[in-house]
Amino acid sequence: MGFKDSWMAMGDFGPNWREGWVNYALTARDAVGVGAIYMRADDKSKRRELAEVTYTRLLQRWNTRDSQANAWFVMGLGGVQGNDFGGTKTMFAPGLQFDYETTRVYVSAAGRLYRANGIKHDYGALRAGFSFYEVDYEQTQPWLIVEVRRMRDLSDKTEITPMLRLINKGYFVEAGVNNSRQWRFNFMYIF
Repeated sequence: MGFKDSWMAMGDFGPNWREGWVNYALTARDAVGVGAIYMRADDKSKRRELAEVTYTRLLQRWNTRDSQANAWFVMGLGGVQGNDFGGTKTMFAPGLQFDYETTRVYVSAAGRLYRANGIKHDYGALRAGFSFYEVDYEQTQPWLIVEVRRMRDLSDKTEITPMLRLINKGYFVEAGVNNSRQWRFNFMYIF
């Protein structure tokens, strides 16, 4: 989430996982928004489509002269549809994220539970990366980020994706190819 009264748009796109969100920061610690997620099993046998409302809370921020660390809580609630059941089920999706960054190093760990009647798609991801060099605030900074993620009951694989990230003030974009030779594209924009 961004600063108070800001809007943020985010997306993560690939063949088996696509998500997009928009949220509004009510305070410097609280944001509300809406999101849409498409999830597909590796073998293409199962598909889920979730539309949710979200609440994001910055639980804690630690600032030092050269670094920042954050603990985040996110809660989603919405309707999920799938190709292996009829109708719409109510899905509850709480999650936590921890991150640490300097101008040269980034690490994060995130987990989210996607739960509905008969569905348990728990998600976990670890990210680590470094910037190639430091830049001034007005310049674009390139990073190499590697993400390792897995989702219960939709994939029996651990997905590993190296990505090139470009950051400039209120946005970042990432692009890469995972260990299954599938493309990924992510973005975030604060306005």
